[in-house]
Amino acid sequence: MRTPHVVVVMGVAGTGKTTIGPLLADRLGVPYAEGDDFHPEANIAKMTAGIPLEDEDRWPWLDAIGAWARGRTGRGGVVSSSALKRSYRDRLRAAAPGIVFVHLTGDRELVERRMANRRGHFMPTALLDSQFATLQPLQPDEPGVAVDISGTPEEITARALAALEDLG
Repeated sequence: MRTPHVVVVMGVAGTGKTTIGPLLADRLGVPYAEGDDFHPEANIAKMTAGIPLEDEDRWPWLDAIGAWARGRTGRGGVVSSSALKRSYRDRLRAAAPGIVFVHLTGDRELVERRMANRRGHFMPTALLDSQFATLQPLQPDEPGVAVDISGTPEEITARALAALEDLG
């Protein structure tokens, strides 16, 4: 990438946002922000209890991520956010118009297997169906790329970098 964009690493839970985000930030030479850290405690409590978030729960979280992205405008950065719906991505772009998305994609079986093997995360596998049901993939008019999550984190990061480079 020729200019320092703010990149939002997006996708359903378990696709590797928290793994790929820091690797991508390191390769781009920009800071990384963990999207889960922007959640209000009430959101984390709901998800821990297996209750899917409603749009009203997400707006403050998205606004906080958008504010971080706006603060990185012109300097670059990488932040993770599920950004499952077009309206969520529109809200992020309204806050920071230059952001681009890296959508980590994979089939449900692979994602569930990865979620089952991770430790110390509040998101239960029981919410995976609601994540896939909510997901609206990037549309052609949205600035971003889809990246398959098969392979090692290093392979996924390399694919993301190549796709971002092709994006310009």
